[in-house]
Amino acid sequence: MNHSTVPPARLTLDTVDSPIGMILLVTDEDGVLRILIFADGEEELNRLLRLRYGSVEPEPGEAPAALRDNLTAYFAGDLDALGRIPWDTGGTPFQRSVWTALAAIPAGTTMTYGALAAQIGAPRAVRAVGHANGANPISVVVPCHRLIGADGTLTGYGGGMSRKRWLLAHEGVMVGLPLGE
Repeated sequence: MNHSTVPPARLTLDTVDSPIGMILLVTDEDGVLRILIFADGEEELNRLLRLRYGSVEPEPGEAPAALRDNLTAYFAGDLDALGRIPWDTGGTPFQRSVWTALAAIPAGTTMTYGALAAQIGAPRAVRAVGHANGANPISVVVPCHRLIGADGTLTGYGGGMSRKRWLLAHEGVMVGLPLGE
């Protein structure tokens, strides 16, 4: 992973099918993943592009084969494949610290928001960790789905709760469901 402060000059938009829906991938001129979002979140994609990259419009094209292959391998059961995908998120220093910590949570495990806040040295910043988690532009690869509530139940997920449940089950995690689910 890389955290540059200089926005890319060129972005490419690709689509990849997955067991939980079509995925939109935005990569930069070096083939680094900048955004991963489910296709039904196209409005969110446009918001992220404006927020992070201003006037740089993605061109249709293919993401690097290695990135596509590693994403496919993850969905086929190679849970370590996500760690082989280079990514860069931009964002504030605090957001980047949260996203870097998220990427370090091993597949097959979960962590609470409070535990992640403590891990990054900001134990009182649980809500800020939640906001940074929700602003993660690289779903799945920066595994925000691995964060759960303090009581062990599933909490919100930008891609939808059914996808969060699927991703966690795919990684071998069974968690409780909040009332009303």
